[in-house]
Amino acid sequence: MIDLVKYPVITEKTSIALANNRQYTFDVDKRLTKTQIKKLFESLFEVDVIGVNTHIPPRKTVRVGMARGFRPSYKRAIITVKENQSINFNLKLSTASTEGAKSTTEEQS
Repeated sequence: MIDLVKYPVITEKTSIALANNRQYTFDVDKRLTKTQIKKLFESLFEVDVIGVNTHIPPRKTVRVGMARGFRPSYKRAIITVKENQSINFNLKLSTASTEGAKSTTEEQS
């Protein structure tokens, strides 16, 4: 189920949307519908989702030598949550960095 949510999008524009409108932006699996995204975020992060906006950005071209191809297509979901609620999407990053710090200190001693 967590494979359906690829990663959060953190840019200046999404930071402003988060501060002003409680909107979180994630890249999700392209096959998900808005209702599936809403149920997924409500069960995964235990928040009340007010609205879901989605769009599929245009694919970018990539060249490797003479070969020309496209980057994979993805769907971007903008999730609006209820007031006084937030999504903590840094859990995995913080636990991974803590484990990495523990292993380096153990190696030094």
